[in-house]
Amino acid sequence: QVQVVESGGGLVQAGGSLRLSCAASGTIVSFNEMGWYRQRRGNQRDMVALITSRGATNYADSVKGRFTISRDNDQNRVYLQMNSLKPEGTAIYFCYYRGATLVRWGQGTQVTVSS
Repeated sequence: QVQVVESGGGLVQAGGSLRLSCAASGTIVSFNEMGWYRQRRGNQRDMVALITSRGATNYADSVKGRFTISRDNDQNRVYLQMNSLKPEGTAIYFCYYRGATLVRWGQGTQVTVSS
């Protein structure tokens, strides 16, 4: 089993920055993918940024140039540095882990960007 736990959400003014952190624990396979999705009120859950254990990254067009995903494979942690935040970035952010046959989600952390 694998568990993922996020931290680092909060309230920030537009133009500000936040850093999200996620830790995966349990039976972690050597090749995996971790990252972040977000869900705005009334909308579906959308991909924000993903990173494989080999360092390949994928970003949503809306966050390119403002968000940076990184990871620490030794500690099975992934981070999302969010800069130049916009009010439309207000959402619940979910950490995501995908192994060979397993997908796990964190409980979500609220990010609120005030205008």
